[in-house]
Amino acid sequence: MYAYPVQRLKAIITQIVQQQVNPEVWSWLQQQESLAGGIAGFNKTFVLIPRKTGKSVITLSAEQSDAIQQIRPGFSLAGYTIDRLCRVWLLLQQDGISEADYLKNIDNLFTAAEVNELVALYGALPVLAYPGKFTARCAEGIRSNIGDVLQTIICDNPYPAEYLEEAAWNQLVLKAFFTEKDIDRIIGLDKRTNKPLADTLCDYAHERWAALRTVHPQLWRCVSPFIDAHNFSDIQKVAGSSDPVEQKAALLACYGSSYQPAKTLLNQFPEINNAIQSGKLNWHTLAKEELAAL
Repeated sequence: MYAYPVQRLKAIITQIVQQQVNPEVWSWLQQQESLAGGIAGFNKTFVLIPRKTGKSVITLSAEQSDAIQQIRPGFSLAGYTIDRLCRVWLLLQQDGISEADYLKNIDNLFTAAEVNELVALYGALPVLAYPGKFTARCAEGIRSNIGDVLQTIICDNPYPAEYLEEAAWNQLVLKAFFTEKDIDRIIGLDKRTNKPLADTLCDYAHERWAALRTVHPQLWRCVSPFIDAHNFSDIQKVAGSSDPVEQKAALLACYGSSYQPAKTLLNQFPEINNAIQSGKLNWHTLAKEELAAL
């Protein structure tokens, strides 16, 4: 039913909610808990939550954040508002109903949801029951043009990497580049990269270059394991860039490649090679360098 110990997560989220709301709001939430299994009452409560709780950003202790990571790796409440947190709390109260009723309840929420409700739902995908049942919903969200929805699915969300099939995953990564999301915040990016994705991204890079536009340095992160004779000229081009971030991206790609010409190219830049070997330069530090350069 759940892919993690849900009762432990319920306990800590309940604790956090109690710390963030006043007694009157907490009393109201507890009253709504008894309605969580009924579709009409559940939907009404889900919609009403912001009016009762407000929308202030929650505060978490380091211990609470660590505990959540241990219970459900990859899931984070960082940056959550209190209404979004309470919606997750409400979703977790449904663990006692049948699969059919559960899926119907969630489906109804998605169908009727406005933007903030969609953000709460897509952000909660990692902690829902029957997680394999929501891949189509996730793929639908990737096709959305709503910025906040895309941000919630693409960034800091473990669900896509864990459950999406390759085609949907590749679409997510492409959409992240198209919409200029923070690529380093895509959970599972390195683990899920694949040859079709690398080929498509190289084609995308060529289109950008033909239009005299820049190419996101993290794009080569996805190409790295698949560098070959066909795309090596792209890596050489970027390694020769006057932009230090682009150059480092090409050489990081070479470091992650087993293609011998890529290794030879990396050796031609001993200072950067040493930084990579020592761990001072990696894709995460490069992402921070990119942000600092903006």
